[in-house]
Amino acid sequence: MLKMSREDFEELVSSALDRVPADLVQVMDNVAVFVEDEPDPQGPELMGLYEGTPLTERGEWYAGVLPDRISIYMGPILRRCEEPEEVVHEVAVTVVHEIAHHFGIDDQRLHELGWD
Repeated sequence: MLKMSREDFEELVSSALDRVPADLVQVMDNVAVFVEDEPDPQGPELMGLYEGTPLTERGEWYAGVLPDRISIYMGPILRRCEEPEEVVHEVAVTVVHEIAHHFGIDDQRLHELGWD
C-alpha cells in the first residue's frame, strides 16, 4: 500500500475536479465532494460513491433538498496503487466516474466508454 498524507490526497482530488470541463461544472447542481478515509465496512471496497438524485431524474419536486454527495475514498485507492502516478490516475478516474453518476450515467455506460 502506498503511503500519502491526507492533505496530498485531497490536493489530488481538488486537481481532478479542476480538470472537469467548465461547461460541465456549470451544469452540476447541488452536489458536494468529500474525501473520506474508508467506505462502509459492511459493503464492498469502493473507491468512490455518489449518493443523491441524478440530474436526469430531478423534476419540479426537486427543491430545498440537501446536496448530493460524492465521496472519494482514500484507503481503497491507496491500497490499489503502488506508485504515486497510479494514485493520480485512479483519483482522476474515480472523480470522473462519480460525477458521471451525478449526470445520470450508469456503470454499464461508463464501462462502454472505457471509464472502469
